[in-house]
Amino acid sequence: MTAAIPENAPKTTLYGIQYLRAFAALAVVAFHAAERSGHAFAIGAAGVDVFFVISGFIMWVIVERRPVSPGRFLKERIRRIVPVYWLATGVMVAGALAGLFPNLVLTAGHVAGSLFFVPLRSPSSGEVWPVLVQGWTLNYEFFFYAVFAACLLLPARLRLPAVAAIFLLLVTLGFVVESDKPLVVTYTRPIILEFVAGMLIGRLWLAGHVPGRPLALALIVASLAGFAAIGILRLPFDEWTCGPLALALVYGTASMETRGGVPVLRFPALLGAASYSIYLWHTFAISVAAKAGAALGLAPSIIFVASAAIGVAVGLCAYALVERPLLQGRGFGIARKPFSLPPGKQPQV
Repeated sequence: MTAAIPENAPKTTLYGIQYLRAFAALAVVAFHAAERSGHAFAIGAAGVDVFFVISGFIMWVIVERRPVSPGRFLKERIRRIVPVYWLATGVMVAGALAGLFPNLVLTAGHVAGSLFFVPLRSPSSGEVWPVLVQGWTLNYEFFFYAVFAACLLLPARLRLPAVAAIFLLLVTLGFVVESDKPLVVTYTRPIILEFVAGMLIGRLWLAGHVPGRPLALALIVASLAGFAAIGILRLPFDEWTCGPLALALVYGTASMETRGGVPVLRFPALLGAASYSIYLWHTFAISVAAKAGAALGLAPSIIFVASAAIGVAVGLCAYALVERPLLQGRGFGIARKPFSLPPGKQPQV
């Protein structure tokens, strides 16, 4: 049974979503710090799965909260994502030209593809990676934004089914067509279904179809236990295993918040707000810290902890000095503050 919240109800702030963004960013930082210090923390890469589910959730909710044209939607997404990403990519290019990254091979085509979110094979490794390697996830993000924007032309009731149908068709195509072309390899991966999962969670959440606190907590615990089991036992994993775990984590967290079960914690909320900058900039800091630690003869465990901490610190500085100033003024989304709904658009409970 649901009951609408009155128009003058106080604003609902989703700190839990900010905490999940922090969790995902820190997992990726730990993954890269472990790689550079001789440790194994492969499950940290699953932070990307959490990010994708959160992205689908956020995009659905903010458009339901404030209807917007496809053009305005894309404009604001570009404003949110592109400037900082181009700056980070520019640093990589400048560093390569200066000889700081001797293994990085640059070509004009690959740099252009990296800047405009076109998947291409890296001349350095042959992998489908942009110049700034972690930018591969942004290729997926912008593809999702493009499809989502196109579906904004449809009646609201058809948008989720349309995005789901397109992505399911692409995933099916990936199973039946063998191709090594970067566009096909990228956009037929099942990982794109995580955006659809996030949209579905957003739709359920806004409609008040959320479990009670015990079940919501159980979803969170089961998800974290699943991630932990994969990491501890070093089990193989992919989007088929991590996607459902990420879905359970996001749905459980959003549900707990609706039920009043998420406390306000300033530093985790700050980490969530800075998660994009942490994600983009941490590898620069980790690389330098790991090399310095090895030169000083530090123990691998110390290098791991120090490089991860420095990676987060540099990301926070980049957020304060670069991202936040660029995004001052009106924005679209949750770049500078915890995700919230204005009066009249809270989920029904």
